[in-house]
Amino acid sequence: MFDKRLNRRNLLAAAAMAGLSACSIVPKTTAPTPTPTAAPSESVIQEDTDRHRIALLVPISGPNGAVGQSIANAANMALLDTNAGNLRVTTYDTASNPGEAAKRAVADGNRLILGPLLSDNIPAVANFARPAKVPMISFSNDEEAASKDVFVMGNLPGQSVARTVRYASSRGITSYAALIPRGEYGDRASSALLAAVRDTGGAVVAMEPYDRTAASISSAAQRIQAKDGYGALLIADGGNMSARAATQFRTGGGKAQVRILGTELWSGERAVSTTPALAGAWFATVSDQRFGQFSKSYRTRFGSQPARIATLGYDAVLLTLRVARDWKVGKPFPTSQMLESGGFLGLDGPFRFTRGGTIERALEVREIEKGGVKVVSPAPTHFGD
Repeated sequence: MFDKRLNRRNLLAAAAMAGLSACSIVPKTTAPTPTPTAAPSESVIQEDTDRHRIALLVPISGPNGAVGQSIANAANMALLDTNAGNLRVTTYDTASNPGEAAKRAVADGNRLILGPLLSDNIPAVANFARPAKVPMISFSNDEEAASKDVFVMGNLPGQSVARTVRYASSRGITSYAALIPRGEYGDRASSALLAAVRDTGGAVVAMEPYDRTAASISSAAQRIQAKDGYGALLIADGGNMSARAATQFRTGGGKAQVRILGTELWSGERAVSTTPALAGAWFATVSDQRFGQFSKSYRTRFGSQPARIATLGYDAVLLTLRVARDWKVGKPFPTSQMLESGGFLGLDGPFRFTRGGTIERALEVREIEKGGVKVVSPAPTHFGD
């Protein structure tokens, strides 16, 4: 199970398809139509013979309600922007009981589930979806939850680390150290670091674990500072914790030659660009090239700023539309169509799925500079670059 602390932290920090001629990557500004939402009691929905029934399972209430609503709004935008008359998307609130939400979604005749958002909701949803042969496209970033009928669409930390290491290697860095939080996120980040460094012919010479407290990460930064022999230091945490660790690491003026590296958790976090100790650091994440236009349209429609991961809801609908070309109403969702080697184009750039259900994304590498970031290695425009 994915570390809920970091999974939720990522949610709060975050707080089209190629060849799809009917889709507009840049959302238009027509007035939104509310996405149907299942009633808390048993819902009775007439059989739809002309449209595919799609369930959107996200938290609409509770601590993650704002993020879930943002994803739901974005999914609705995608329907409007594409004038999709062949899909009916119904939202089910997973905040209190994700299993019950999945049960209602299956009983209502939905043939595909978009969601859930949190990795720890996936087993409860799968308990009802799997026997009914209803596949899931989850917004989680827990690659361990992926399978042939559970596609994981969130940004995976291991891919971010690997992309950054490849870039660092191209710039002559061969030796690495790391500050790793205890828990499954840290385990995956450290595994990705070891594998990527090995693949580039380098070596990891020091690694310090820590509990996710200010005192623990500061102490770990002091211990790693006392060691030598590395040209880059990975801090596998979000912006605030990484800023604290970097400041402690740079204390005393030592290790000025060491390049600091981060993960996808740094994307959009103000602490990253306003901490002097992180100047010059590198990290990899999805491109923001289209997010600005999406965000502007979202604000026009809904009067608020979207969560950064709201684009997952938009892209999930575009993906469904692409696959719906070969999908007959009332028939099982054709998951084989999800495995196109050339992938798809979404708001966050090119992506594709493996047979095991994990997503592969084209990532860019950014460098932190005073008050902002700059792209030092653009994301590939298609797979095979």
